[in-house]
Amino acid sequence: MIAILYEHPEWFELLFAEFERRRIPFERLHADCLTFDPAAGSFPDLVVNRMSPSAWRRGHGNGIFTVKDYLVHLEEHRVPVVNGSRAYAVEISKVRQLDLFRRAGVGYPRARVINHPSLAAEAAQGLEFPVVVKPNIGGSGAGIVRFDSLDQLAASPPDLGIDGTALVQEFLPARGGSIIRVEVLNGEFLYAIRIFPDFTSFNLCPADICQTDYGVCAAEAPKKRLRIERADPPPEAIAAALRLAQAAGLDIGGLEYLVNDRNDEICFYDINALSNFVTDAVNVVGFDPTARFVDYLESRLTAAPA
Repeated sequence: MIAILYEHPEWFELLFAEFERRRIPFERLHADCLTFDPAAGSFPDLVVNRMSPSAWRRGHGNGIFTVKDYLVHLEEHRVPVVNGSRAYAVEISKVRQLDLFRRAGVGYPRARVINHPSLAAEAAQGLEFPVVVKPNIGGSGAGIVRFDSLDQLAASPPDLGIDGTALVQEFLPARGGSIIRVEVLNGEFLYAIRIFPDFTSFNLCPADICQTDYGVCAAEAPKKRLRIERADPPPEAIAAALRLAQAAGLDIGGLEYLVNDRNDEICFYDINALSNFVTDAVNVVGFDPTARFVDYLESRLTAAPA
């Protein structure tokens, strides 16, 4: 039995439908109402962690921390987990992501860590404006606010999110007004998409962006002003993304970067253990990534100890 640990009510309908099409038994584990007995000895054969750190924006912040402990509990009992505690720890910590960027030797925007709103302006000293303040536990751009000057930052103390920790980070000019999201699966490149955001909203979740064959939904375009297309990153960007995925312990995930228009540097800025595949993937990237993900899960299930 495969157990899918998740919180968002809509993001995984395609995944569930693929399980049902293949007649693979699975169980839904709702992270926002999760309960488990640490002394119990019965477990699923495989647990797939699809918990979103942005759950706190939907009133489900309680699940974020319970899932952290639950994954460790599973691993202590040698239950196979897709995107286990190591990957999840990176997912829910922008601070840890900074260390991974540094250790992997990739470019990334300069940032400082704060744990009180009053420290934001001081932390921004020496950074090049504009800057953004990112809650340590974010997800889908949750809580990110841009500031164009030190005076503006000092006058508007930011919300640091549910753990009271945040980054004050340089907001780099993206070459061509776009960012790249590289999706990886089982240590290999899966696909990449180029997103053209309006940079007034930081919700770049591909599953939340309405798509058509032309790359943007006519009904949503005036509101979101977003376009998505398939991307072909240079080999060095793919290699960097794979290094980061390995360092983060990602079985599946998305890694986002931009090309800094000031100096042509590839700069990574986000690691997403919860990978929501792009809407209308077959038309955008040419194949169904959900089917490939389920292929991988079937192989993990076969390899799981009896």
